[in-house]
Amino acid sequence: MSKFKTYPKSQPVEEKQPVKKKPRPKKFFAQWLFVGLGLTGVALVSATAGALLAVSLSTTPLRQAKLSPQEQAVFNQDETVAYKNLHLPELSRPVNILILGTKVLTSDLDNPPENQKDLGYQALVNSFHGLTDTMLLLRFEPTQEKLAVLSIPRDTQTLIEGHGLKKINEANYYGGPALTAQTVSNLLDGVPIDRYVRVNIQGVEKLIDALGGVTVYVPKDMKYRDDSQHFYVNLKKGEQHLNGEQAAQFLRFRYDEYGDIGRIQRQQMLLRALIEQALKPQTLLKIPDIVSVIQSNIDTNLSVEELVALAGFAGQTQRSKIQMLMLPGGFSGDGKKEVSYWIPYERQIKTMVAQYFDHGYNEEQPVVNDPTSLRIAIQDSTGDPEAVQAMVRYLQEKGFRRIYVSEQWPEPLTVTRIVAQKGDDSGAAQLRANLGVGEVLVESTGNLASDVTIQLGKDWQQKHSKETQASQL
Repeated sequence: MSKFKTYPKSQPVEEKQPVKKKPRPKKFFAQWLFVGLGLTGVALVSATAGALLAVSLSTTPLRQAKLSPQEQAVFNQDETVAYKNLHLPELSRPVNILILGTKVLTSDLDNPPENQKDLGYQALVNSFHGLTDTMLLLRFEPTQEKLAVLSIPRDTQTLIEGHGLKKINEANYYGGPALTAQTVSNLLDGVPIDRYVRVNIQGVEKLIDALGGVTVYVPKDMKYRDDSQHFYVNLKKGEQHLNGEQAAQFLRFRYDEYGDIGRIQRQQMLLRALIEQALKPQTLLKIPDIVSVIQSNIDTNLSVEELVALAGFAGQTQRSKIQMLMLPGGFSGDGKKEVSYWIPYERQIKTMVAQYFDHGYNEEQPVVNDPTSLRIAIQDSTGDPEAVQAMVRYLQEKGFRRIYVSEQWPEPLTVTRIVAQKGDDSGAAQLRANLGVGEVLVESTGNLASDVTIQLGKDWQQKHSKETQASQL
């Protein structure tokens, strides 16, 4: 029996049915982009176009949830966009965006759409009213030109107002985006939420297709078959250019020893690839078409004007300034209980939001005076055992003691990655200075038990080989 059918339906979320497109705002938008890109140098024309844009694009045409005044008040109403030199809209302040990914099946609804009844399997429904499969909090920081992405495991145990201790992915079912934003803010020590985006899995597929696909390294063969949902995964290990359907398979797959946490790591890999490959300045020209393609599969209180500013910012953010984090916590029990949770670590959460979301106090923020205390995992991508042992010896000579060799990193790397697994970029930077090779990345794709994961690349292998040859002369 579906979990949704057994829930008490308190605080229902009223949602609009898919509506017909409004051609006038879209037409104004496309015209403005052409004028804004082609006639920037003509001050009077550009100023007029900018004024028209502020009127025509400051609405929220993609919002499908009906929010009460109290629910709207959950989100920060301060202005987010400014115009500089009569160009495209730009962010005027830091913005926190809550991203909610939903997957709703016919079996999850008491009254599924008429044309999807009695199909003989659980079909995907174009709806946002259900449990969230994915939850991300993005912080766009224009003053520091940084983009932070915090992944919140769907099994996180937290207090949902009016419903007690629950898994955080239930908040959307009970109270839609407003209750979810309030719950996330409370979990994160009061971090304000400016806007929300809800997108279902059909929308993710359409979005990636509209962006031309995405190239990502699939870490292993992925095969899964679920006839009850007509959900099939068949991806081969290696670098692949994925279309929308394949990317959805990559994102939804969680049938291995790491479960949902492994899926979060793959989500971070795909999101970084999307930002680096697809969200380029030229993507702004595609926004009218993208909005048209996905508008029935997305619900957001972002204006199109804000979407343009966010896409432009993300597309210009340097790789080293895209920071991927995961909510500090750990699994409850031994995994054999009927209900398992991701238990949040409150003290570490306070430290993280102070550092990456500029919220709260810095009193508990750790200062790495002795980086040798870091737990360091080594993952080899070179296939050279001697290079691995050389790294272990090098770190031991430098005074590091908490070192262990972890599973191999499947993707062959040219440049060594020093992954700040728990967000400690200062410790990772000091480690990089000691090694003299590699790049520092803040993300959660390394070994889960480490503070820092070193994923060995060819640059370390080459450095070790040269030093070995020099010592033999």
